Amino acid sequence: MSTRIEIRRAVPGDATAACTLLRRSIEEGCRADHQGQPGVLDAWLGNKTPANVVTWFSAPTNYVVVAESEGELIGLTLLTQAGKLALCYVLPDALRCGVGRALLDAVEQQARAWNISKLHLHSPSGASQFFERHGYINAGKERACYGLECDLLWKRLDGACDPANKRFCNCSE
Repeated sequence: MSTRIEIRRAVPGDATAACTLLRRSIEEGCRADHQGQPGVLDAWLGNKTPANVVTWFSAPTNYVVVAESEGELIGLTLLTQAGKLALCYVLPDALRCGVGRALLDAVEQQARAWNISKLHLHSPSGASQFFERHGYINAGKERACYGLECDLLWKRLDGACDPANKRFCNCSE
C-alpha cells in the first residue's frame, strides 16, 4: 500500500465504496471481536448498506471523512454533533500506516470547531488500545446495539480535568 494518504470529506458518490470498506473491516479486521458468530455479525453488518451510508453522509449533523490512497477508500470516520464517534474503520491491510490517526485528527478538529468538549464511542475490544493510545479513556464494558460487548471510551478535547479512574468525567462543561 502507498504511504500517501488523502483525508477528505465524504461525498454521496463514496457510499458504495465506503459500505464495502465498512463491511470488510468488520468481517476481516474485527474477526477476534465477533468470532464469526452469525447473530452478532449479521446485526453489526445489518445497517451497512449503500443506501444507509448515503443517508449518514448527507445528514447535516454528521461530519464524515474518508482516507484515500491511490483512488481507493481505506478508512472512514463519522462524528455526530452530539460528540459521538459513531464510525471509525480502516481496511485491514491499511492498519498501522497512520490512517486511523489521520482520521481521528480530522474529526477532533471538527469537534473543536463545533465547540464539542468531549467525544465518546463504543469500541470493540480489538480496537480499544488504538483509541487509548490517542488519549481516550476506557470507562468499561457496555453492550453495543448489535449485541457485541464493547468498551465505552471518551476523551476530553479541552483538557479541563484529569480523568484518571473515572467512569464518566464529572467536570463542569
